[in-house]
Amino acid sequence: MGDRYAPHIGLLSQKSMFCLFTSVSILFIFSWLFVLRSTGRPNFIDNTLLPNSKLHAVFDNGARNISGDNVPRKTILVKCVTDKVKLKVFMYDLPPEFHFGLLGWKGDGKSVWPDIRTIVPHYPGGLNSQHSIEYYLTLDLLYSEFASNLDGRSAVRVRNSSEADVIFVPFFSCISYNRYSRLKPHEKDSYNKVLQEKLVKYVTAQEEWKKSGGRDHIILAHHPNSLLDARTKLWPGMFILSDFGRYPPNIANVKKDIIAPYKHVIKSYVNDTSDFDSRPTLLYFQGAIYRKDGGYIRQEIFYLLKEEKDVHFSFGSVQKDGIGQATNGMHSSKFCLNIAGDTPSSNRLFDAIASHCVPVIISDEIELPYEDVLDYSEFCIFVRNSDAIKDKFLINLIRNIGIDEWTRMWTRLQEVERLFEYQYPSKEGDAVQMIWQAVARKVPAMRMKLHKSKRYSRFQPPGEKNMSSISLPRNFQ
Repeated sequence: MGDRYAPHIGLLSQKSMFCLFTSVSILFIFSWLFVLRSTGRPNFIDNTLLPNSKLHAVFDNGARNISGDNVPRKTILVKCVTDKVKLKVFMYDLPPEFHFGLLGWKGDGKSVWPDIRTIVPHYPGGLNSQHSIEYYLTLDLLYSEFASNLDGRSAVRVRNSSEADVIFVPFFSCISYNRYSRLKPHEKDSYNKVLQEKLVKYVTAQEEWKKSGGRDHIILAHHPNSLLDARTKLWPGMFILSDFGRYPPNIANVKKDIIAPYKHVIKSYVNDTSDFDSRPTLLYFQGAIYRKDGGYIRQEIFYLLKEEKDVHFSFGSVQKDGIGQATNGMHSSKFCLNIAGDTPSSNRLFDAIASHCVPVIISDEIELPYEDVLDYSEFCIFVRNSDAIKDKFLINLIRNIGIDEWTRMWTRLQEVERLFEYQYPSKEGDAVQMIWQAVARKVPAMRMKLHKSKRYSRFQPPGEKNMSSISLPRNFQ
């Protein structure tokens, strides 16, 4: 009888094994699908984790929209939708010698700040003004305390540092360098250097610095030579710079710090009715041709272009109405060269934007303001240094850009120019508000580093639990 049922038992066993194998395979496939889904793009973003909670960003290309709405392309250029809660900024009440006192403001001794409701101290013009970011950011924080309407504003000053997202250090380092870096007779150190020493002593003694090791501090050094001595002591903070040309990457870098635009020095092209044919100059450059460091490329390009028709490439300065000449030249040119000089960046890019003259950027090491939210390729031409010095490469490239492509970029320039405009009072979407928004986007990463640094704080000796200082990186040069 056992032999009679043996084939049926074997068949049943085979079917059972097949079913078991199939079930396990299906479970295995579904488990992998779940794993792959969990490691893919998240379905939501918890906005409570953003700096101080309710900063949302919407970008025009539709690829990124963390407000959750479906926004069609070109509907919004670059917009920050700010709720009731802004980026909260605590500003040190530094003595006037560090800020408005450098501009000649005396004060009445009752406050370290001028009453900007009655008088606003003047910042020097000319080339000094291109690095006046320190001035406009400080004014904006002071203005936020009495402004009747904060709509469109991205940051407010708070008086309690425990409520703040970041700590602002209001040292006018650029005007300090431009005006007070030269030694006077019988002086051992320049006034600029003395101020930096006093600044380091003041800031590193504050409880706010000790608590974070300086990681949440905003420090202004937009001029490449400003804060030359103090930067090696205050490097844990978030620098606001024009570029990283004179900084080693362990002192300043794009992950930690902010690149801010220069303030353009030529006049904006208001009511621009020009077109491709009404701008007679094809390619324009006026400035210093012979530069040191990476600026050698300027003279290389000069020799390649100097004989080309409808190309203006000449030496120029602010003297003898140089700014007026540059204004007329850029306003009547289709393309404007922005070539690396002593450092990767220059004010010329922002002069070109204000002129609606399509920038041609030749600077391999350049970093650009707000590039995480702004696509510069829509209104700029980028050329590698190695290509720009090839015979006929640059001029052929420019001549082959037709009227339709140029007009698209010219139109886009007019759409984005306000993002680079400094003014007081600041307005929604201008350079001041864009810088605050850039700071806000850095805050989550900064907080994560700060929190991770506290993991083993219980094992530190009691006197070292406050991070009064962070040692200089070993590979600092």
